[in-house]
Amino acid sequence: MTDDTSEQARAAELRDKLADELIAAGHIKSAPVEAAFRTVPRHAFVPADTPLEVTYAVDNAVVTKRDERGIAISSVSAAYIQVAMIEQAELGPGMSVLEIGSGGYNAALLAEVVGTGGQVVSVDIDPEVTDRATALLEAAGYADRVTVITADAQAEIPGHGSFDAIIVTVGAWDVSPAWLRQLAPDGKLVLPLRMNGVSRSIAFRREGDHLVSTSAVVCGFVPMQGAGEHIDRELGLPDARGRLVTLRFDDGPPVEPTLLNGVLAGERTEAWSGVTIEHGVSFADLHLWLASFLPGFCKMAAEEGTELAQERKTWFPFAVVRGDSFAYLSVRPASEGSGVEFGARAYGPHGDEPATAMVEQIRAWDARARRRPEPSFAYWPAGSAPGRVLENEAVLHKTHGLLTISWPAD
Repeated sequence: MTDDTSEQARAAELRDKLADELIAAGHIKSAPVEAAFRTVPRHAFVPADTPLEVTYAVDNAVVTKRDERGIAISSVSAAYIQVAMIEQAELGPGMSVLEIGSGGYNAALLAEVVGTGGQVVSVDIDPEVTDRATALLEAAGYADRVTVITADAQAEIPGHGSFDAIIVTVGAWDVSPAWLRQLAPDGKLVLPLRMNGVSRSIAFRREGDHLVSTSAVVCGFVPMQGAGEHIDRELGLPDARGRLVTLRFDDGPPVEPTLLNGVLAGERTEAWSGVTIEHGVSFADLHLWLASFLPGFCKMAAEEGTELAQERKTWFPFAVVRGDSFAYLSVRPASEGSGVEFGARAYGPHGDEPATAMVEQIRAWDARARRRPEPSFAYWPAGSAPGRVLENEAVLHKTHGLLTISWPAD
């Protein structure tokens, strides 16, 4: 057996193992999607030096291009999120699909699911990405089943009518009106939508003059480029040695950011919620709750060498600003039993204010959203609007419309 034959056999073995793991975890739900994951050679679409074990791991994304700063701008997404989004789209034989964000592998999966009678159009703004995708799809035998186009997909794709599904595989801050114009009346729009810095892959369908969600999955994607790009506002806070703690605002940055100058030089304060959680239990919905209901919410990062970096295992990258002070989501060992207690640590002369605000929302999440069904989402394009906003409902304003996030009430 040659080395190439041996590698192909090993890849086929790992491909089947990946499909088995995705089924066992509940990600793969339909036979066509299972067949696609057992058929398409994922290793043919990643850099040649990527180990097969890395390529076929359930939760590994493989970067295919970085910018001049070394930041990933194109990748083959983790298998679990790829299968989740394809299942969210509820595809069938003969359907037409628009993929926004190209790479080749996901388009090949889509081609397998919709079959030879279907249509897959894959669009990316970067010609280097589309050239690579075109070459890899041709080498893998999908040249006549996937059309690759270089364009900014914020505009309509010329020469094509409506699509039964539009799947966005880059982080989107808003819903482009062009997508709604090219989505079939009963079609599905699946996109990783950023909501105040927190992302979910949301499947939307039309309901009257707006979109309603049918499912949502926790995810993370490289941000969109071009007309749909949304640039966060960053605020760097130096410590005594010049190392930075950076606050990143998706929306609503501080009106007077200079009030935070020198804030890390002061004493740190703490506030604790009494809300606990066992180790290994997801609390991703807490992040979304804070992003929805906590004014001044932002993401936080700490440069190596800062005090926060040294304590990285005791906090999460979410913070809130109030005037001259800020607080960030923290945990400490629970007083009874295993697990941790949620709370907030704060810097600034009035650190108790943002810390108290965060703790209040942790308690609100525990009382009104925890251990309940996942929230639902609705998108209201410009010219439409929801009725009365309910207590457990948040409204986020976007460029082309607004988004509502609704937790089930009692």
